[in-house]
Amino acid sequence: MSNGFTPEQQRYLEGLVAGVSAVAGGPAAAEPTGPDAAHLIAMKKAEAEGGKLADPEKFKRQEHPFDAYQRMKSQAAQGEYPAPQDNFRWRFYGLFYVAPNQNSYMCRLRMPNGILTHWQMAGLGRLAESHGGGYAHVTTRANLQIREIEAVNAVSMIEAILDLGLCTRGSGADNIRNVTGTPTAGIDPQELLDTRPYTRDWHFHILNDRSLYGLPRKFNVAFDGGGKVGALEDTNDIGFQAVEVSDGAGVEPGVWFRVAIGGITGHKDFARDTGILVRPQEATFLADAIVRVFIDHGNRTDRTKARLKYLLDAWGLEKFLEAVEQKLGRPLDRIEARQIKEHVPPDRMAHLGVHPQKQPGLNWIGVVLPSGKLTAQQMRGLADVAGRLGDGDIRLTVWQNLILSGVADDKVPAVVQAIDDLGLSTRATSIRAGLVSCTGNVGCKFSASDTKGTAELIATHIESRFDLDQPINIHLTGCHHSCAQHHISDIGLLACKIAKGEGVEPVEGFHIYVGGGFGANATIGREIWRDVENADCPAAIEKLLKAYLAYRSNPNESFFEFANRYPVETLLNLAEDKAA
Repeated sequence: MSNGFTPEQQRYLEGLVAGVSAVAGGPAAAEPTGPDAAHLIAMKKAEAEGGKLADPEKFKRQEHPFDAYQRMKSQAAQGEYPAPQDNFRWRFYGLFYVAPNQNSYMCRLRMPNGILTHWQMAGLGRLAESHGGGYAHVTTRANLQIREIEAVNAVSMIEAILDLGLCTRGSGADNIRNVTGTPTAGIDPQELLDTRPYTRDWHFHILNDRSLYGLPRKFNVAFDGGGKVGALEDTNDIGFQAVEVSDGAGVEPGVWFRVAIGGITGHKDFARDTGILVRPQEATFLADAIVRVFIDHGNRTDRTKARLKYLLDAWGLEKFLEAVEQKLGRPLDRIEARQIKEHVPPDRMAHLGVHPQKQPGLNWIGVVLPSGKLTAQQMRGLADVAGRLGDGDIRLTVWQNLILSGVADDKVPAVVQAIDDLGLSTRATSIRAGLVSCTGNVGCKFSASDTKGTAELIATHIESRFDLDQPINIHLTGCHHSCAQHHISDIGLLACKIAKGEGVEPVEGFHIYVGGGFGANATIGREIWRDVENADCPAAIEKLLKAYLAYRSNPNESFFEFANRYPVETLLNLAEDKAA
């Protein structure tokens, strides 16, 4: 006779009984089974060792988010917003309740390699208008998020996104986030390999295996193919870096992925080079093994120590890699860095403007987006341009902009004009080309300041005073989560509240950092100023840039090189000298 429970409900009850038994100290139930077993066992182990589960771990054990879809639909039908535990659970579906900053949902998508079709972009534009606030943001994971979604529209939004052939599953909470890759994959004359098949393979591997959801914390994976536009893979938990291996290295010469792990620059750490090589077609199997070691042993009691970096810190790299080899059932290939051929570095301006593709007669065109924002009208307009005048693809980048590909030489002027007509541009100053900002306190409760508004103030201020002849990255992030990665920027700004005395409301501001870098220049920036009010940030940045132009060693010296030639005290003196 049937017990009346669905298989998913049965698995949930098994896990709940196991958890209750562990807490109560009573006789142990049978070990959990099914796709959630490894997570439930890890929770039980943490408690057996005397730990207290973090609240999100309790939420997942009490009711797995994927077992609560009907309850989420019922809330939406009644126009209800979620309590904190359900706000966490609904993030497994890509829905974020962002009160008090906006009394609405934000919906984040996922798309492998950040690529979507023109008709998908047009459909998202319509949804942004009919279900949201009429706009979308391009994120620093080459993704889109739509904001100001009322509770009653929340579930219909994610279902309509599925109708477009896209999805939102696992784009928030303790899951493997959007899979990024080289934005110019398959069209880049400089690339070593096309990352699209590998990002797609990992993307669908995640989507179709429930056991890969509900990790100790979020997890980022990126694939860099060696193209002109970087993927910032060394800021990810796993970074696959395409390399060309020389003869005599002990492995077959050719293009492999070299693997780096544990990147989390908000916590001041880049991914560590493991020395491991993996054949591109085996990258998914290695990523799966790494994630499963993290599932088994990641911290489930302290959210501040629950990322992969902290497991590596506790164990050391070699112990972790031995556990990965055990999961894989075979040893990993390793070589020394000297056995890898040198390759041309990325071009810091290649994500904007017109660039010839590897296909003769075709071009990609990078579009500037003010603070990463697109209106619904612009989304539909860009979709039309991509469909009529390009190859139909729209490629998002980690620099919060997008690329239209497959534009024939004779159609380039028409595309540039059409983009201008939409109120956008293919041309950018050295300031705007590297200007990155998170959502800020307009839509995120964690942010201490208006990041996008301050970014615009800085860009407008600098552009009205002088031109820079070298590209520069300025990143503004609203909180310690560092979604805009302020630590790896030439100039980074971290939002703060500035106390103004007893009985006076604190004001918005930023701490300012200098000399951060990524890739070959991987460096964590150093703090140069604290507690700079929003309105004073443009002038502070102006002083730094004027000092750079006046005191750099030669016209080709980058800001990164200039900033890292001097101690912070000297940089302060040089900046103040130019302000006099």
